[in-house]
Amino acid sequence: MSTTIDGSSVPPGESADLDETAQITRDLIRIDTTNFGNGKAKGETEAAEYVEAYLADLGLTSRLFVSEPRRTSLVTRVEGRDPSKPALVVHGHLDVVPADPRTWSVDPFEGVIRDGMLWGRGAVDMKDMDAMILTSLKDILAVGQPERDLIVAFFADEENGGVLGSHHLVDNHPELFEGATEAISEVGGYSIDVSGRRAYLLQTGEKCLVWLTLRARGTASHGSRVMYDNAITKLAHAVAAVGTQEWPVRLTDTTEQLLREIARILDTDVTQTAPNDLLLATGTAAGFLQASLRTTTNPTMLDAGYKSNVIPDTAEARLDIRAMPGEESEVIAQIQDLVGPDIEVEVNHRDVGLENPFSGSLIDAVKDSLHRFDPGAPVLPYLMPAGTDNKALSKLGIAGYGFAPLRLPAEMDFPGMFHGVDERVPLDALVFGRQVLTDLLSRY
Repeated sequence: MSTTIDGSSVPPGESADLDETAQITRDLIRIDTTNFGNGKAKGETEAAEYVEAYLADLGLTSRLFVSEPRRTSLVTRVEGRDPSKPALVVHGHLDVVPADPRTWSVDPFEGVIRDGMLWGRGAVDMKDMDAMILTSLKDILAVGQPERDLIVAFFADEENGGVLGSHHLVDNHPELFEGATEAISEVGGYSIDVSGRRAYLLQTGEKCLVWLTLRARGTASHGSRVMYDNAITKLAHAVAAVGTQEWPVRLTDTTEQLLREIARILDTDVTQTAPNDLLLATGTAAGFLQASLRTTTNPTMLDAGYKSNVIPDTAEARLDIRAMPGEESEVIAQIQDLVGPDIEVEVNHRDVGLENPFSGSLIDAVKDSLHRFDPGAPVLPYLMPAGTDNKALSKLGIAGYGFAPLRLPAEMDFPGMFHGVDERVPLDALVFGRQVLTDLLSRY
């Protein structure tokens, strides 16, 4: 038997009496929706049909939208008690990034239950949130209606910038989101440990997203030649320049609020402690939060050559750039300066950064719902280094927040598992998330 956060026991293995949230998460993990990027994916159709069937059992009619063959998104609208209130978009996504089973302790698409946790690709990003949305809707509809209309969406292609999912729907079917002013989605609401005290991160902003290709050109020739015009050598210098660039700390309103809140918990003067040192007090979360202090420019892919004894005439690298809101054009120009005029810089995809206020009725409701199940725990705003489908919704004036509530063990490096190896989520955290999300959606 494994011990949960509350000291109770959860039987390990398939024989465990699983909460339905864990069952659905496991089912969705077992539907391989790998998105390889650049339009190549296994597709979300089976997962969307699974969700459609579940919602139909709740009496809800869904609409499926196919942007390209097998690239399927789903939207349904749940009528609320008070039609005068703006609708709330509650969204997840159905695709996941690739997983190499050779590096995992378990089959990443089996949905293994071990040590009181559910393991698998998407267990922390994003199929846990999908499951919490579904079971929360079930709980709410079993006794009545939500307070306001809920526009529930499960998007395709989030892991490729939402081109075939959220952006496709926002651009071609904006009427789906009529009346909505706010949204909640993933990558927020999970607990962290701040010097021994549990707190929750609420994602109130996102950095900009820019995916670039660096391209070097040279002279093709035999691999034995003395070659000063080698495309791979040129590219290597460019990649090293970008990958080792130390970008300066740049505090936004959101990160300044986060640092003040951490300093308050630590009972220290925020002006006397370096931002990075304050974030180190968040333990395992620090590795993720430190990226919210500055632009990051990470090389992620290389493509060059086709034989050991042939010098190719072209070499390419892909970059994942996350800049502060509103600074993407400036950063792209700086990248060109770093790599020099001989390197081509091609923008493959870019999307906006977001900063939404850490105040208002939704924020108050989130705090209230969390405190019903974890009294007194601080709630902290943060600027997420990555991005979500809230970027697409922002084109319609919808303010998006990240709130997938999970109460986690203090030692668990939850954000470290995003897109990593051996993703896993505690079973009791899924139960907690279902309870908190049900409370929020039924009352807000």
